[in-house]
Amino acid sequence: MRACFLFLLLMVLSFSAAAVEPGEMLKDPVLEARAREISKNLRCLVCQGEAIDDSNSDFAKDLRVLVRTRLAAGDTDDAVVNFLRDRYGDFILLKPPVENKTLLLWLTPFLVLGAGLCAAFAIIRRKP
Repeated sequence: MRACFLFLLLMVLSFSAAAVEPGEMLKDPVLEARAREISKNLRCLVCQGEAIDDSNSDFAKDLRVLVRTRLAAGDTDDAVVNFLRDRYGDFILLKPPVENKTLLLWLTPFLVLGAGLCAAFAIIRRKP
């Protein structure tokens, strides 16, 4: 029973472990906290479903180092994010902004849901 509990506890704790390696971390805890916050909102372009803070890919590691380098050089959080957006586009953001060019991205789930409801209503209405 204890072994099962210990296994479950280790499994739960492993989900919260980030991929940031000790060698990447900044010595200044304030800058490190800013870097972690930025990294949580940036998508790994290799994994695509993970933030760079959670990804173990080489690309994510390079981006984490780049974020920390820019912050250490004195860039603001917005300047770092804008630098990466200019380089990789809005896809680098886990939550892209609602703009004219991303409007279809935001509306597609509602359009598909509406089409599904219309189809379901039409099928139900046809049956006696």
